Amino acid sequence: MPSPAAPSAGEGGDGGDADAMATVPIPAHRVVTTFDAASRHERIESKPLPVRLFRRAVTGAFEAWVRVSTRVVRHWDWYPNVEPYVGYGTEDYSRLICRTLYAPRNATPGKLMRGIHGMLTVPAAQRQVRISIDGMPLQTVQIGRSESYDRPDRSRACGSEYAISDSSGYLDLVAEYLLSPGIHRVAYQVRGRREVESNLFTIPSGARVGIISDVDDTIMVTQVPTLWKAAYNLLLRNPKTKASVPGMSVLFNKLADLYPDAPFFYLSTSPWNVESSIRHFIIDHGFPEGPLLLRDLDPRPKTFVPSGTQHKLEFAEQLMADFPDMKFILIGDDGQKDPTTYATIVKRYPGRVLAIGIRQLSPRESSALGSVAGVTATQPMPVTDVPVFTGTTGANLMKTMLPYLKSRM
Repeated sequence: MPSPAAPSAGEGGDGGDADAMATVPIPAHRVVTTFDAASRHERIESKPLPVRLFRRAVTGAFEAWVRVSTRVVRHWDWYPNVEPYVGYGTEDYSRLICRTLYAPRNATPGKLMRGIHGMLTVPAAQRQVRISIDGMPLQTVQIGRSESYDRPDRSRACGSEYAISDSSGYLDLVAEYLLSPGIHRVAYQVRGRREVESNLFTIPSGARVGIISDVDDTIMVTQVPTLWKAAYNLLLRNPKTKASVPGMSVLFNKLADLYPDAPFFYLSTSPWNVESSIRHFIIDHGFPEGPLLLRDLDPRPKTFVPSGTQHKLEFAEQLMADFPDMKFILIGDDGQKDPTTYATIVKRYPGRVLAIGIRQLSPRESSALGSVAGVTATQPMPVTDVPVFTGTTGANLMKTMLPYLKSRM
């Protein structure tokens, strides 16, 4: 990067030096994900013919819907706006995520809404976004288009005072900037709109433990294994009435007391469209705040839609790489594939996982007929070298997990 590094937030100096340094932009570059650099096995071209035809039909239908809906909202005089998401990073660099969407002039970014409203948002593709951290602007480097080029096209590389969102409106950047540990503010702006802000959690280098938690049926009751109940809870239910899994907020706050510097990462297969609903739930129910790592459900030409397991493994690997000296506590439930997903993480990263907590769903939660038949459709517990603690509530998990973690300190 040609741009020199800016000083960390809070560094002093005389007025002249401060004014001079304020013009030095923060270098930033795009994050490479499975969408940008899909393996041969993940690409649509490697799938059987019926799968290829189905996925291309879905992709084509989605692209047609975007074209039609874009025309409609433009007719309504909607124009691009930024939906900011909570970022995270270390003292050396930060990961910033946002999305450009069409919205009416009086729209409030981050506003709590029902899931169905979030799912009907219309992406504003290829939009210029100005970004700053604590008032310091970013200098970005755009290299080609991630949806069109398998490899970076250096001929298209250029420095810019703004970044450009992708074909689904997403923007995922890593900013190289020295920051003090704590919560900072990131500002995003598109032309014709006011700046919008979100939190940036800067995690101290001394933090030795982090918590990665699932959301659905781990901290929030959604009954994901029962499709129609999950759809109702996700799309139609008033977000303010969503129930917390009993005792889980107490467990999480006990973990925060046990590890005061520990970051909490909420990893979910829910789409970014419902980010505001989950974020407000975390705050309203007293869970420790932290970044949300959700899933992009917009089908892409190269990789379609990542599976829930693929999504969780991808972000878990990202966090392992972001914080190489950190060990993690993994918390999930047995209603989806968390047990096997977490067992895979333990196998890939020996010595990096302290413990696994699995919340066990009741028969009623795990199956539409479970309350009648008295059986569950849950997964068995993983067999790993790491202790696995189970319980139907946070209180159950606390009785066994907390004594073990205290004994390891």
